[in-house]
Amino acid sequence: MTLSAKPKTFTSYQAFVIAVLAILQFTIVLDFMVLSPLGVLLLEKLKINTSQFGLVVSAYAFSAGVSGLLAAGFADKFDRKKLLMFFYTGFIIGTFLCGIAPDYYFLLIARIVTGLFGGVVGAVSFAIITDLFKLEVRGRVMGYVQTAFAASQVLGIPIGLLLANHFGWHAPFLMITALGVLLGIVIAVYIKPVTAHLQIRSERNAFSHLFKTVASPRHQLAFAATTLLATGGFMLMPFASAFTTHNLGITLNQLTWLYGITGVFSMIFGPLAGRLSDRFGKFNVFVAGTLITMTMVAIYTNLGTTPFALVAVINVLMFLGVSTRMISASALTTAVPAPQDRGAFMSINASVQQISGGIGAAVAGLIVVQTSSGALEHYNYLGDVVIGAMIITIIMMRLVNNMVSSSAGKKQTEKTVDLPAEV
Repeated sequence: MTLSAKPKTFTSYQAFVIAVLAILQFTIVLDFMVLSPLGVLLLEKLKINTSQFGLVVSAYAFSAGVSGLLAAGFADKFDRKKLLMFFYTGFIIGTFLCGIAPDYYFLLIARIVTGLFGGVVGAVSFAIITDLFKLEVRGRVMGYVQTAFAASQVLGIPIGLLLANHFGWHAPFLMITALGVLLGIVIAVYIKPVTAHLQIRSERNAFSHLFKTVASPRHQLAFAATTLLATGGFMLMPFASAFTTHNLGITLNQLTWLYGITGVFSMIFGPLAGRLSDRFGKFNVFVAGTLITMTMVAIYTNLGTTPFALVAVINVLMFLGVSTRMISASALTTAVPAPQDRGAFMSINASVQQISGGIGAAVAGLIVVQTSSGALEHYNYLGDVVIGAMIITIIMMRLVNNMVSSSAGKKQTEKTVDLPAEV
């Protein structure tokens, strides 16, 4: 008597798509996240203050938000692969401009260009994921794709810092540009068209489609939850490197190790968080991740000079909480839109996330003050704001979860609305 082989969760092509989207997300995330550790260098090299640096960070977010709204009406009208290639090409061009920026104002404009294209890439990627994978395994998929955040810490940020320390702050952006060009070729050659959503005919024009997507109460609830999710998340990040070095007494060399250590643990735990969200419920895992994050934020933002080992432990736990809540929230949110609205919904949701994050970064730049010694004051105030936002976000995500569960109950199973996997 022979045992039947356990069916594979993903086909070989689906596994390839996950890998490509994870690497793509890696370049997008790294382009944004590398600004945080570079902050301590940019403040000095460009002779700018914290408010100006906050604007550099938020400029990307605001432009990404605007482009996402403009693209939303057209997002379900075209092959998702073609949309992905168009916006990713623009992102690569914008990143290259950052890599040759001679001064603050050129960099500011380059970040706007990068955001105009980069902000839509993530939305198109998530739409592709939603088209190709059922809700029951999306937590797992998001877990793999979201390891991009961890990988950017393990590989991207340490390498970026190393290049910045030896060749100047432009080097990390040129590195991302080179990787992006190679990945763009792979996508163009090997990724198949994603067009199943086009089989669902819609007579709406682009503007009508945008309006209907925004006006849906179901969608508005998810957008509101995303707003709070992003606002809290973006506030601490821009000044984390400056706070860690000047307030906690961590050296630039130790900072590289800190990001690397944190990233290794995040890479290990990311896929596990996705599996847990599929098994125990996406909302339940989101709450657990949020509680861990809140606790660590409260401790971290009130620290003074601290031994490296303790900073590393706190940082690891904080980022594990952050990645857990982002993976579970992303997986849950994908269940909100109908198939014919996925592209528009994801674009608008990404816009809301970017704009909210931009506001958070800009406000953080106004709250935090850098003293003559380089130390930051009022960073603990940011921690209080972030914790408050997280508490409210739990309530909002609870409502989203109830809405998704109610819809699933009416339809009995999401199989009736899932598009066929294009494999």
